[in-house]
Amino acid sequence: MAIKDWPKDEQPREKLLARGPAALSDAELLALFMGTGCKGLDVMENARLLLKEHGPLRLLLDMSAQKLRKLPGLGPARACKLVAALELADRHLRAKLDLGEGMCDPKTAMRYFKQRLRGRPHEVFAVMFLNTRNHMLAFEELFNGTIDAAAVYPREVARRALFHNAAAVIIGHNHPSGSAEPSAADRDITRHLEKALPLVGVRLLDHVVVGEGTPVSMAERGWLEPPLSFRG
Repeated sequence: MAIKDWPKDEQPREKLLARGPAALSDAELLALFMGTGCKGLDVMENARLLLKEHGPLRLLLDMSAQKLRKLPGLGPARACKLVAALELADRHLRAKLDLGEGMCDPKTAMRYFKQRLRGRPHEVFAVMFLNTRNHMLAFEELFNGTIDAAAVYPREVARRALFHNAAAVIIGHNHPSGSAEPSAADRDITRHLEKALPLVGVRLLDHVVVGEGTPVSMAERGWLEPPLSFRG
């Protein structure tokens, strides 16, 4: 049955208008973006096939335009539009912070670090530098490769914080293996920086770990002591 023959309230476009985008499944969102199917498949069948063979959704959307263009039902035009849509979403989130919205709670930090670090093939340790009102001054990727306590140098984090005249920082890194669960080394890094940074007048608000699914916030878990204004 073609989508146009479905009950109106189950068609992806009408469903989105009536209930919002969160009500749609991954396949429905992808089908809505694609518009039409290919090679004897309707658009929903095509979307489900893409997710089954190249998903889940995060893995599919982490592909480059060059890889996406080779998948059935996409091609060069749709691949470019899909990658552009993702970049628009990234820039929207960044712009909200660049325009002065404060980093007010762990969930905001988790969303931002997930946008910046998801899909990286190797570990990246990044730092967000904040002013006294928790507005972002800068975001820098400081270390790459295997991240452990020996590789993350507190003096470099402190030096960059002083360079930006930052009052606080949020640190984050990704786990390319998939699980966002912090390792013992991750917690060691956090404790090390939590002790070192106040010596130069800088607060550590959070350490975010990005992997598959929802990132982990160490502040949200109570593993470090940020100010009450950041605890959500």
